[in-house]
Amino acid sequence: MSDSIPVCPLPFPAGDRVLLGHGSGGRLSASLVRDVFLHAFHNPILAQLDDQAVIGVNGARLAFTTDSYVVKPLFFPGGDIGSLAVHGTVNDLAMGGARPLFLSAAFILEEGLPMETLCRVVESLRRAAADAGVQVVTGDTKVVEKGSGDGLFITTSGIGLVPDGVCLSASQARPGDRVILSGTIGDHGIAILAQREGLQFDSIVESDSAPLHTLVEAMLAAGSGIRCMRDPTRGGVSSALNEIAAQSGVGVEIDERAIPLRDDVKGACELLGLDPLYVANEGKLLAIVAPEDAENVRDAMRRHPLGAHAAVIGTITETHPTVVTMRTTVGPMRVVDMLTGDQLPRIC
Repeated sequence: MSDSIPVCPLPFPAGDRVLLGHGSGGRLSASLVRDVFLHAFHNPILAQLDDQAVIGVNGARLAFTTDSYVVKPLFFPGGDIGSLAVHGTVNDLAMGGARPLFLSAAFILEEGLPMETLCRVVESLRRAAADAGVQVVTGDTKVVEKGSGDGLFITTSGIGLVPDGVCLSASQARPGDRVILSGTIGDHGIAILAQREGLQFDSIVESDSAPLHTLVEAMLAAGSGIRCMRDPTRGGVSSALNEIAAQSGVGVEIDERAIPLRDDVKGACELLGLDPLYVANEGKLLAIVAPEDAENVRDAMRRHPLGAHAAVIGTITETHPTVVTMRTTVGPMRVVDMLTGDQLPRIC
């Protein structure tokens, strides 16, 4: 790059205004990252576009990540914005194979927020951090005028230590590798939507929000053939697999019948016209694993409480590079593209 100040390329594909879809984790999000942020801050570490940056410091390999949480409502079945902030940041570190160590937490508070609500969120965040074995070591607080902040937003950053010999990246998938999913999909997004809209189902759908680092440790101990891992949050399984396909220059073929899905979540998606492949998760991961290690890794996942329903759902292929396809339950193949809009805004 030259030393001149980078200029956002025009015309921007989605027009001249930020849209909700830019936060979906789908096609618009990818364009925003590529055309604005990566264009401005380009460097070899950022260009990896993994869930975390892995940086060498005095012989140690540190993973570093940051994320913001704007979920609405603040409290939902299975969690709240406080525990979600910890779990999401811990999981981004874990997807790089790192052992999470330290977090920061910055709170943007809206004038008029009940102090009881703030204390409840802070206590939940404290408890989630303690349960995950990480310390909150720094932070910040800002207050904005009433009507400017929708109650409470949280930004967390995290640092973790990557063990020797572990090198995971979405650019490392190879033809023949297996795609492993740790469990049922769509639970978080449907839990948020049901709470927000007052929807009633036969049973309460709870968010799957959970810290995945101990599951990742069990996986790494079971096999050295893990190429990469992603947690399919915004944009769901579809966006995560499309990102891997694009960064590795490979095709991905998955089987709809192999994908774990709760009956109540399936029913809710059918009722609401949603595709569960695009619905967010906060306690699941996708792993791309060499074929000779896939069975051992899957079995190790199944022995862990957060991987009890782990399944091999597909294969990496050299055909149709950068494209994700799925064999449907009725037989034909279909393309699984990235989300183009935003099915469920404000879900994390």
